[in-house]
Amino acid sequence: MTIPFTYIVRNLAARRLTTALTAGGMALVVYVFATVLMLSAGLKNTLVSTGRDDNVIVIRRGAQTEVQSGIDRRQAGIVESMPDVAVGQDGERMMSKEPVVLINLPKRASGKPSNVIIRGVTPTGLVLRPQVQLVEGRMFRPGTSEVIAGRSIADGFRGAGVGETVRFASRDWTVVGVFDAGHSGFDSELWGDAEQMLQAFRRVGFSALLFKLADADRFDAVKTAIESDPRLTLEAKRETRFYADQSEALSNFISYLGTTISIIFSIGAIIGAMITMYASVASRTSEIGTLRALGFSRGSILVAFLGESLLLGLIGGVVGLIAAAFMQTLQISTTNFQTFAELAFRFVMTPEIVAVALLFALAMGFVGGFLPAARAARLKIVDALRAA
Repeated sequence: MTIPFTYIVRNLAARRLTTALTAGGMALVVYVFATVLMLSAGLKNTLVSTGRDDNVIVIRRGAQTEVQSGIDRRQAGIVESMPDVAVGQDGERMMSKEPVVLINLPKRASGKPSNVIIRGVTPTGLVLRPQVQLVEGRMFRPGTSEVIAGRSIADGFRGAGVGETVRFASRDWTVVGVFDAGHSGFDSELWGDAEQMLQAFRRVGFSALLFKLADADRFDAVKTAIESDPRLTLEAKRETRFYADQSEALSNFISYLGTTISIIFSIGAIIGAMITMYASVASRTSEIGTLRALGFSRGSILVAFLGESLLLGLIGGVVGLIAAAFMQTLQISTTNFQTFAELAFRFVMTPEIVAVALLFALAMGFVGGFLPAARAARLKIVDALRAA
């Protein structure tokens, strides 16, 4: 015979305080675990959504970021002349030659300096990034000391709001607009005219080339052509892949640190569940004997007590996920280990995170409840009834 599920639920309801405390401990662990996964997913989502799959970024071979890269005008001209670069309606090649520089700006709240990416863009570069939309002010005028700020920069740094002035490269720059890039990495950048940026930073070459493929399926052939050309010391990546790689170091650090903390916390939650279940077995010895006398097998007793512990884990998992879901309303910023620039991003909960967190909670319940359940199943009928 199998012990009814309602029996398991009634036993947990009868011990409301211990049930709440044990499930609460598991909920805290699941909250931490899910939040870490959401943080990592949010970081990856922010940088992956920065790029488009039919765009290609070209940087100097061996450079890890655009800031570290350098491409001279001769090399840029060779890449621009390749037949696989798409041609726009006006007959111009769909390629943007961009300088990218790291500068320091003070934060609005604390005044402490933090790194911000300055990107010089061309009209073509704006076309290649349709996800970028002006939400306040206007676009900068080419040939002037005007810039536009990503939403995160405008909100988080002094002088980066519309009508304000930022100073870098020995020049004052007027912020004439704020753009929204759909919570992508571009929200954490300042943009201005590419040629003006080259002059201001006294550069003769570019940091990166961005172009649209005429045929998105020809990326491998284009990559081979660029990287095998002896005149070029460049490498090409799809824009989505390039920005995904930018998140790898920070994402791995967050995942490893968070998982380690979650495992340490889970040990305490497992011990709490084990103590709770051992106390339950001790207080229900005569009840266990009665169940055995009525014909319930040792396996049924094991399953019933293990089911209680699993149900505790499930309750804790659901509560922890509900609490973690509210983190999606927050936006945080930190320094990207790869680029050393400020990056703003949000917590993101995905179906995979929900599934993994619930499995983690059930695993805590199983580990914490197995030994007490095994003890209950091993009790002899006579000994259990005598204990009454």
